[in-house]
Amino acid sequence: MRPLALFLLALPLAAQVVEQRGYLESRSFFFSQTAPGDSARYVGEALLRYESSFQLRPNLRLHAWADARFDSHRQFEREPRLDLFDRRLQRPAASLRRLSLLFNHRGWTLEAGRQFIRWGKADLLNPTDRFAPRDFLNVFNPEFLGITAVRATYERGSNTIDLVYAPGFTPSRSPLLNQRWVVLPEDVRALPIDDLGFRFPQRAQAGARFNRLGAGYEFSLSFYDGFNHLPLLNASPRFFPQPAIQVQRFFPQMRMYGADAAIPLRWFTLKSEAGFFTSTSPEADHYLQYVFQAEKISGEWVFTGGYAGEHITKRRSPLDFAPDRGITKTFLGRASYNLNPLSSLAFEGAIRQNGRGFYSKWEYSRMAGRNWRWTAGYVLIRGRQDDFLGQFRRNSHACFTLRYSF
Repeated sequence: MRPLALFLLALPLAAQVVEQRGYLESRSFFFSQTAPGDSARYVGEALLRYESSFQLRPNLRLHAWADARFDSHRQFEREPRLDLFDRRLQRPAASLRRLSLLFNHRGWTLEAGRQFIRWGKADLLNPTDRFAPRDFLNVFNPEFLGITAVRATYERGSNTIDLVYAPGFTPSRSPLLNQRWVVLPEDVRALPIDDLGFRFPQRAQAGARFNRLGAGYEFSLSFYDGFNHLPLLNASPRFFPQPAIQVQRFFPQMRMYGADAAIPLRWFTLKSEAGFFTSTSPEADHYLQYVFQAEKISGEWVFTGGYAGEHITKRRSPLDFAPDRGITKTFLGRASYNLNPLSSLAFEGAIRQNGRGFYSKWEYSRMAGRNWRWTAGYVLIRGRQDDFLGQFRRNSHACFTLRYSF
């Protein structure tokens, strides 16, 4: 992979058209309570992100995006290295977020390398979005991760076919076991946790999606054969040299059959998305996951609301980390309002249908000059300990972000 990366980085020397942008951002999180195993009430992060695009030929473009990070809470690595694959427990201090060649010819688009692939039409939950792992070190502030893949898209008239082949595996990054976003049972909190990291799959992933845009509707059918990017957990006791619990993450085989649709109506747009998941792994559930939502734009307001559900046909997994499944059987909503060209308000929330869990987030964002933007917000979490949302009730926090764009 290193020779390929050096070759791609050398290509811009011959480029005729260069587009570049980036930003420097600081993020501050202020928690009102401590959590078991984590006494910190403040977490600070700094991010430098640079995005460049090079037009090598009229139909050939190189994308090269890079990140550099630092934080106060040891969620980020301190090791001075350039990460290419995002396969470690901590976020890398420096990484290539995207590095790909994009080729266009007639109705074909071909992209190869590290890239971002998004499927689905819904906004609240995307069951069919199987090539989109996320960084969940902060469960309620995730970021998408790129994957190494080859993607071919063919568009003709109202029909589009999307084919993806990913030779390597990029996992979602789950919370660190010694920090507040992992809530351990009370009977094991007194024991040391020995984190054994990941056990990765050894074969490739592949998928296909067909999309049709019709008169007054749009729908897609999709198929995925690979592995779940969210982990199951193996936990076992260790007795020597001292008692401890060993935990390792592994990723079960997954096959998904999916569909999504959007229908614009007079007063709002209806969207739905569903995926049925099976697995040959003996530890993995078989289940149907779906979402229905309505979207309305009125002046400067944008409203989205709906319901996410799940039906389990075969239950197997005792231990997992699955935020996508954790917010099912839940009513979800978002709203945003542009106060003026410089400032905006946004709200999102989720409430469990049985009332056992609740999450809400408010944000106010404002431009200050041509290059500066600041955002202030608050996340409120409530609920019962046995609920996915409610277990994080000690993690309510205020947040402040300051960004300089260039």
